Amino acid sequence: MSDIKIMDFGIQTTEEWAKFVMNNRNRTFTDEANTLCNKDNKYDIVIGPVADDNMALLFRQYENEIIDFETLLKGMIYKKTSSQYSFHTEKGIRLLRKVDD
Repeated sequence: MSDIKIMDFGIQTTEEWAKFVMNNRNRTFTDEANTLCNKDNKYDIVIGPVADDNMALLFRQYENEIIDFETLLKGMIYKKTSSQYSFHTEKGIRLLRKVDD
């Protein structure tokens, strides 16, 4: 497990998490060396809140300059989210095991 790279944002939405989501969804973002980017699959597994439709609406409003970043962050506080594990590499996927019911 020591060679597995994991980015864990916890269960709460944060400024760091929001930037990570936006960087990875933005087709024009090219700074793959940035720690808040996983377009190059530097992280085998990413753990954090789900950026669902409600969150996506906030991101779109920010991207379209309808709201500023501070308003985006404040809006995230009121959105209920669930957590997810996202597997990005074969190395990460190999850790999965079937659980019997």
